[in-house]
Amino acid sequence: MSSGAVRGADEALFRPIRGGNAFEETVERLLSTLRLGVVAPGGRLPPGRELAARLGVSRATLREALATLQTAGYLESRRGRYGGTFVVATPSPGSGLAPGGRSAAEIDDVLAFRQVLEAGAAEAAAARSLTRADREHLTARLAECTGTGQADYRRLDSRLHLAIAEVAGSPSLTTAVVDVRSRVNELLDAIPLLAPNIEHSDRQHAAIVTAILAGDPPGARRTMAEHLAGTAALLRGFLT
Repeated sequence: MSSGAVRGADEALFRPIRGGNAFEETVERLLSTLRLGVVAPGGRLPPGRELAARLGVSRATLREALATLQTAGYLESRRGRYGGTFVVATPSPGSGLAPGGRSAAEIDDVLAFRQVLEAGAAEAAAARSLTRADREHLTARLAECTGTGQADYRRLDSRLHLAIAEVAGSPSLTTAVVDVRSRVNELLDAIPLLAPNIEHSDRQHAAIVTAILAGDPPGARRTMAEHLAGTAALLRGFLT
């Protein structure tokens, strides 16, 4: 690859992140940078201040993303005059982590199906005149999931998402969401649980439920779509 091509790829990968999932998309962008060899093993990433500015994220968000990839074994931090953040390993395509050896196309298929179903479920739930039991069911599932420990998070997160489908009032929709959530959970079980992502998800869950309870279908669809996009970014980053 010529130096010009490297610079072009560098600019493309370190362009500003857009959307409401800064942490998740930063992790995805950094994994893509390593996978594509823009910064090879032994190479140093741009300084934190510069990298945060180029990605358009806060220094705190960048630090969380870098710490995540250090824990995963892809990066290491070195101190001193010649210190910085260095690449230790490059994730290979698929990383061997995707269950059942799923291809990138198969993962994209699951995520696209989920996006359509669950954003639609949130919109449909917000459009209904919810009963008192529906409202109590949603708020109870939200309370269970919010702030829970990592050991129970995936189970309670799934239960909240299923509750949203349940109060939409369509048994067929609930069945479809159960199916797609099972497929998504197989993928989620292959990547690490990340504390910054859980905290962000808690805030997004609250916004989704608030929109549903307020009878705001466009808001419910929008906030759910943004939430799902964050999860998709992490799954694509780690698994494809």
